[in-house]
Amino acid sequence: MSTTAVAASSMAPAPPRAVSTIVAVNTFREAVRDRVLYNLIFFALVMIGAAILVGQISIGIERLVIVNLGLSAISIFGLIMAIFIGVGLVYKEIERRTLYTLLAKPVHRWEFLVGKYAGLLLTLVVNTAFMMLGLAAALWYVAGTFQRSDVTILVAVYFILLELALVTALGLFFSCFSSPMLSTLFTLGIYVTGIFCAEIKAFGELSKNPAMEAVTKVIYYLVPNFHNFNAIAAAAYGDPISLTLVWQNTAYAALYVTLILLAAAAVFSNRNLK
Repeated sequence: MSTTAVAASSMAPAPPRAVSTIVAVNTFREAVRDRVLYNLIFFALVMIGAAILVGQISIGIERLVIVNLGLSAISIFGLIMAIFIGVGLVYKEIERRTLYTLLAKPVHRWEFLVGKYAGLLLTLVVNTAFMMLGLAAALWYVAGTFQRSDVTILVAVYFILLELALVTALGLFFSCFSSPMLSTLFTLGIYVTGIFCAEIKAFGELSKNPAMEAVTKVIYYLVPNFHNFNAIAAAAYGDPISLTLVWQNTAYAALYVTLILLAAAAVFSNRNLK
């Protein structure tokens, strides 16, 4: 039985917060039963383990190599989870027609979306925590102790989670009106554009073309700047990350996620599901 069917069968009239919580919990339970997630976590841990072997042949830079490869593994596999599960959150429920059972009850569509988003985000947090423990074990195995500078690794993982929260919101948004394949392409396209949006803006300025410059500026300010969340290099070298950057990135991600979810709710609420 799917997440929506379970939620619908166990749901009496409840306040919006309770409805979203029920959907979130059941989404998390369904994700936990998904073997694909376990495979992704396994490959991430294998990659982190391989970092130990690479680090041992990189004399003097063992920590640098392990942190770089470990955080990269967490980011890459987290991104795969966020996109390929996020784009199917709504589509699967419509295809199975289990969504109609839930919406037949006094439930708003935006409550369903918020619950789905929260459930997947919780799944990503738990999976990232497991991968983080694998990275910590690799560092302990090599160094035998932790350094004060390792705190930056926790900050880098937190930034990765903020990035995944944004990607999940984008995948959910596109899943409200598109197929999983197109939603994946759209989400990946925006993600890649967001990584290079500063370079895109610089290219527009160098082109000396007013139209091109205007277009690249719109892209720069409209698309989330995912490059802001990349702290892997700082964590690898043990460079401190300011608290100002932490709260700025947090506020930035929260604002974008809120706007994207509002847009998703508006689109999904006006969609004809018949």
